[in-house]
Amino acid sequence: MTEPVLVTVRGNSASGKSTLAAGLRERYGRGLALVAQDVLRREVLRERDVPGGANIELLALTARHALAHGFHVVVEGIMASARYGAMLTELLAGHGGPTASYYMDVPFDETLRRHAGKAIADVVTEADLRSWYLPRDLLPGGVETVLPATCGAAEAADLVFRDSGLAAAREVARGGPSREGGRASP
Repeated sequence: MTEPVLVTVRGNSASGKSTLAAGLRERYGRGLALVAQDVLRREVLRERDVPGGANIELLALTARHALAHGFHVVVEGIMASARYGAMLTELLAGHGGPTASYYMDVPFDETLRRHAGKAIADVVTEADLRSWYLPRDLLPGGVETVLPATCGAAEAADLVFRDSGLAAAREVARGGPSREGGRASP
């Protein structure tokens, strides 16, 4: 068995983070844990995104727990660097296996266009999106690979799957090369 891979995916609202994470799970199959900021913060804790919020450490604890049990992990969310940067930096530095970090760099107008097609479009307003938007909110130290808005969902998932080490880990776990297209069986 290979060391578990830790991947972080960050970006503004409607930048494609959840779609990318779902694409990685689809390509890998069982054995890949998704640690989603929205699920832990909004659904589990029902907490607002505030400095020092309980969800910040819960994200790290959940990721560490899954890694310790042999799962590859994708941590995804807006995770503004001012609030989550220290936790993410520590999480990445503390993992003994492969790590990869990605930032979805999507201009505000494009996030607004993408948001219009979401189920929450009637609840979350343009003013909300504008107040949350942080242009190019990268973690310090150049640890993140920037994925531009021109990188489509399938292209981004293929790139991250390959470059993060998940594709190689999948081959080892499955005992040989993956099928065409990188899709895993359930």
